Amino acid sequence: MASVQDVAAYILAKDGPMSTMKLQKLCYFAYGYHLAWEDRQLFPERFEAWANGPVARSLYAQHRGRYQLSTGDIVGDPASLDDGERESVDVVLENMRPFSAHELSAMTHEAGPWVYARQRAGARDLERSDAELLDGEIADFFGRLVSRED
Repeated sequence: MASVQDVAAYILAKDGPMSTMKLQKLCYFAYGYHLAWEDRQLFPERFEAWANGPVARSLYAQHRGRYQLSTGDIVGDPASLDDGERESVDVVLENMRPFSAHELSAMTHEAGPWVYARQRAGARDLERSDAELLDGEIADFFGRLVSRED
């Protein structure tokens, strides 16, 4: 199984440079769609319900203090993704490439896993939260999106 850093390195190699916020959101959407399509995690790291949307803390640790990232800025191995993982990420990139970081962030703020995690934590708008998003909620949310697209 790939790590979030491997997926981020893969995304940057294919579509970089981009903002750290966009990279985080693309990793989140790739994770959610992969969970719905393949019924398995894309990587083991968890997303937390931060104020601007889902964030993988271990990925954040690699880009903290930066705004823009290019190929090679995240230490990861893009070759570690298997065929199904690459396919999921590629489909997400193809469909979400046109959206800005802020548009992707706004999409995560609609009803779904990020909202539920923030509600569980009692976090108000712009308030810090490290509540984890739950795979069951992510799978249900993205599964509904996938079934609407069919």
